[in-house]
Amino acid sequence: MDGVPRVPEQRGPGSPKEPPAALRFGVLGPVRAWRGGEPVATGSPQQRALLAALLLREGRTATAGELIDALWGEDPPSQALAAVRTYASRLRKVLDPGVLVSESGGYAVRGLGDGALDLAVAQELAAEAEKARTAGDLGHAREALGRALALWDGEPLAGVPGPYAEAQRVRLEEWRLQLLETRLDLDLEQGCHAEAVSELTALTAAHPLRERLRELLMLALYRSGRQAEALAVYADTRRLLADELGVDPRPGLRELQQRILQADPGLAEPSAPAAEPAAVPVRPAQLPATVPDFTGRATVVRELSEVLASADGRVMAVSALAGIGGVGKTTLAVHVAHQARPAFPDGQLYVDLQGAGPRPAEPETVLGSFLRALGTPDSAIPDSLEERAALYRSLLDGRRVLVLLDNARDAAQVRPLLPGTDGCAALVTSRVRMVDLAGAHLVDLDVMSPDEALSLFTKIVGQERVASEREAALDVVAACGFLPLAIRIAASRLAARRTWTVSVLAAKLADERRRLDELQAGDLAVKATFELGYGQLEPAQARAFRLLGLADGPDISLAAAAAVLDLPAEETEDLLEALVDTSLLESAAPGRYRLHDLVRLYARACAERDEHPPSEREAALSRLLDFYLATAAGVYAIERPGDRLVEDLEATRYPGLRFDDGSAALDWLYTESAALLACVRQAAGTPRLRRAVDLLWAARDLAESGANFRAYEATAVAMCQATRAAGDLRAEGRARNTLTAVLLVTGRIQRAGEEARLAMECAGSAGDATAASWAAQDRGLIALHQHRYADGKVFFDQAIAGFRAARNGLCEATALCNLSRAYLGMGNTAKAVEFAQHGLAVHVRVGSTMRLANGHYALGVALTAAGRHPEALGQFSEALTIFADHRQRLWEGTTHFRIAEAHSAAHRPSRAAQHAEQALALGCIGGDRTRGSVLTLLGRALSELGQADRAKACWREALHLFEENGASEADAVRLLLAPATAA
Repeated sequence: MDGVPRVPEQRGPGSPKEPPAALRFGVLGPVRAWRGGEPVATGSPQQRALLAALLLREGRTATAGELIDALWGEDPPSQALAAVRTYASRLRKVLDPGVLVSESGGYAVRGLGDGALDLAVAQELAAEAEKARTAGDLGHAREALGRALALWDGEPLAGVPGPYAEAQRVRLEEWRLQLLETRLDLDLEQGCHAEAVSELTALTAAHPLRERLRELLMLALYRSGRQAEALAVYADTRRLLADELGVDPRPGLRELQQRILQADPGLAEPSAPAAEPAAVPVRPAQLPATVPDFTGRATVVRELSEVLASADGRVMAVSALAGIGGVGKTTLAVHVAHQARPAFPDGQLYVDLQGAGPRPAEPETVLGSFLRALGTPDSAIPDSLEERAALYRSLLDGRRVLVLLDNARDAAQVRPLLPGTDGCAALVTSRVRMVDLAGAHLVDLDVMSPDEALSLFTKIVGQERVASEREAALDVVAACGFLPLAIRIAASRLAARRTWTVSVLAAKLADERRRLDELQAGDLAVKATFELGYGQLEPAQARAFRLLGLADGPDISLAAAAAVLDLPAEETEDLLEALVDTSLLESAAPGRYRLHDLVRLYARACAERDEHPPSEREAALSRLLDFYLATAAGVYAIERPGDRLVEDLEATRYPGLRFDDGSAALDWLYTESAALLACVRQAAGTPRLRRAVDLLWAARDLAESGANFRAYEATAVAMCQATRAAGDLRAEGRARNTLTAVLLVTGRIQRAGEEARLAMECAGSAGDATAASWAAQDRGLIALHQHRYADGKVFFDQAIAGFRAARNGLCEATALCNLSRAYLGMGNTAKAVEFAQHGLAVHVRVGSTMRLANGHYALGVALTAAGRHPEALGQFSEALTIFADHRQRLWEGTTHFRIAEAHSAAHRPSRAAQHAEQALALGCIGGDRTRGSVLTLLGRALSELGQADRAKACWREALHLFEENGASEADAVRLLLAPATAA
């Protein structure tokens, strides 16, 4: 690297024996020395200046005159030479023998071991990074630079006097900035745009005239979808350079501005493929394995292959393959896609859109997985569907990628997932003809011809067995309706039973008791195929198949399946694996199983027909709900020790899982979220309704963490409707509490207020003191959002009284902390600090874990208002660590916002801007309303830093968010923008 300071090997006349504890020196901060882990006294500032001059002399001798110049410059004291000798003598006494040597009337430092000087270590790491970058190993280069930069401990040669030290300080600081710019450049090359914005905002504030940092900030903002702010950075820079230096921005910066204005696709992705994280491929190969016995379909295969081959030169080649379930759409599409792989060297993407199920995959979720497969880190993936789709198309621009969208529900689900550029192609399978998918090549897939069906059957069963019973084999495939899935299941069963003949199988199929009359009519043909497999099951296997089909959800864990079957886990696993062998059940992952959507419907039909007594169907679903409720209550108790809510939940008869630590408990909750919420929804209109609502309450982390709030909200809405229809006021009050919680998380305050009011009314009528206290707490929070602080105090006092009566210490502590916020709003800062401290003390007393963070957070807010900023930052730091440990991403972001407020109040705009950027990257409790507040604060900080145009861009976005949400904060933002509007 140009400009890298060099420290040569420390040369000595010999190689003395290594001392037990080696000396180490630091110059990338205060000048210090250590022997082993113990500090060595280096004396007065002038004495440290002498030591620094010798350490930086590259092992060469420094004459007395050179040292005098280094320490005092052109105005040395009269006894300068004597002073130099005294300093050298004192240093020689505290250093190892032979380290500080006298030579030719001067001095030198010799004989140091490897890694003895931090600057030398930094040089080696910088060289290592440069070599790795040249070799294309960007991850290694970035890591080496990070280690090099970590060696700096504040200002180099801090507190060392003299002109030599001052010159070296400037040189070393310049080199640090060069290394930092290189590392940030690597961050952007590896797609870490969102993380870089926060750091670059702080750096440009600290070094406003450094154009390279401004250029990197513009690029990071643009790649984060913040084009207006990127252009505002350029405008701020141009004005600053003109005012301060009377010059224009350098050509590279001007060129970047033009490329942003033109939305240059070359800016939308890193200039080099990301090497980290290694687990994320940048050239995806997601196609499922093709079946080795693929048969027939030659005409359709040729037709689809020709369409895919035409992708080069067309905007996009799309083929939509439609047909009934079991006709072989997926098998055919995967086979064609594998044949076309050489034409798409940049990768193949695949997703099962679950379009035939009750809850099809959301396009934004699919885009998130595609972006990760294309190398985008989680932190750089936008939130909205539109932004994800735009980034997805940008990443595919200039590449040749094939996208296989399997089992789509309709064209609306597919459109956001289509590439938009020349060279890419999409294959879509669905049960409906997508006549409204513009430009798509539509293919209707019919059943196999008799010859193709027989050929497939023969490949699976074996030529020898079929050749002698050709007519019986034709009878078999005809009974299967020539459906590939039915033929495959039948043939596989036969192949697994060497004692059966083809005639035996044909006779079984001919028996109408073993197949449905509707075998050749629509979906009934698929049911007839499943009947063949079901009829061959042992009684215990058949029962397992029937009962597993009763549960909603995309899949089921082994433990949950054991609850459904009321069997030990080992016996349950044996049954499930046997069903996997029959192709009636799929193993989605180790310990997880799923039924194809049509197989599930067939299994339910079997349960209605065959399960005796009929009450066993309800009992199986009741056991599943008990399992989820008992386990979720355990997770809740681990996360919130001292919260007695779990004692007030509906009783369960079937036990749940137990966890030793919070991390494993949260892993279970997030992994099971989809199945758990499906179980809640399935209880609507059943005797299980109350337990289902309590399960939703116990799983509230799914909403508060931000991980599953959309699905959680939809479930909460369904439960509110179901409880109202059932006339169950107790359950309705609790259901509305859960809906209020998710509405607060997302910042929809007015609707949250209505739900909380209804929750309190229902709880009061039902005599449910627990739900009433929670509703009062929520109404207090809503009052705070609406600046009704006196009302908030009334509600919090009511909640505190209720929680104390229930001896619920954790919830009491939370309410005390919230009461502190009410006092803040009423202008009583002393009371606010007092109640926040009281709440934190109660949290500590009851042993809170995750909620302890809320106590630190509340006290930090109160201390900020009291002007006690260092104490406030200490509280926020404690909160931040706990929230991160408990995966509360939205609370992490909200805490960064409060830290930014504290820095802003302490007149540290650079630090305020840095933490505001981190809040934007993580997201916050309160949704768009809080995001608007963060943007307002960021704009103020940027304005103080002289970045007026970027500040206005933040305020405009904040105003838009406040106006959309009907927030009163919009008035203040309009005042901030008023001068610009008037101009």
